[in-house]
Amino acid sequence: MTRKIRKAVFPVAGLGTRLLPATKSIPKEMLTIVDRPLIQYAVDEAREAGIEQMIFVTGRGKSALVDYFDVAFELESTMRDKGKSLDILEPSRARSGEIVSVRQQQPLGLGHAVWCARDIVGDEPFAVLLADDLMAGKPGALRQMVDAWEGIGGNLVATEDVPAEKTASYGIITPGETNGNVTEVLGLVEKPDPKDAPSRLGVIGRYILQPEVMRVLDKGERGAGGEIQLTDAMARLIGSQPFHALKVDSVRHDCGDRAGFVIANIALALERDDVAPKIRDYLRRA
Repeated sequence: MTRKIRKAVFPVAGLGTRLLPATKSIPKEMLTIVDRPLIQYAVDEAREAGIEQMIFVTGRGKSALVDYFDVAFELESTMRDKGKSLDILEPSRARSGEIVSVRQQQPLGLGHAVWCARDIVGDEPFAVLLADDLMAGKPGALRQMVDAWEGIGGNLVATEDVPAEKTASYGIITPGETNGNVTEVLGLVEKPDPKDAPSRLGVIGRYILQPEVMRVLDKGERGAGGEIQLTDAMARLIGSQPFHALKVDSVRHDCGDRAGFVIANIALALERDDVAPKIRDYLRRA
């Protein structure tokens, strides 16, 4: 019987160098889109998908990510004394045991970051969310993936069509049979040159993986950029386990990129009744 996806890994130890100097002292995932940090959007998406435990893989200087979901006693006391509602803080409160963290002590790549969560993941399938890939849409991207996974099982990655000239920035799948938005994955290659890319279906920051991927990552094999690549480990599972890609019905904003970060702020602000009128007025006058 297919097991429920209860746990999700959030690799959040990166230095955010594409957004310097802002990320010199603020974790990239704590930068705000409108009025809430990137990590809040990812956690909200996971909660919507039924995730019960969030595993933050952090690094030095990233304690603010865990602190954000803690109870802010002094703030809440002050707000109560002033008669202000605490409802606005509710999404930032974590239930007991909902969020745990482990340290990635060396920046050895995404595969290594996921591997750092192996003892908490245990012997069950799990999700991976990259918080700087902000996925806008309802239902959320991970909810769509969980719904699809419950019917097909195995391993499932989110994909989107990428420009041919940008395949070297993505893990690219070799596609097999397609049924609606689901495509069988026959192969995976990390960051291929456009002339070598097997398709234009690029893997984006949402995954549902079987625990056997951890056994592959145990070997610590290096791939592109001298890092331990999650794509390479996933590729080893193809043929021994079901493996599919889902084209999710969501708009992806690459918030690790300066332009993508600004666009995400504008796009999400335009969906908010409280700020959209002023944003539209400014854009008309700009």
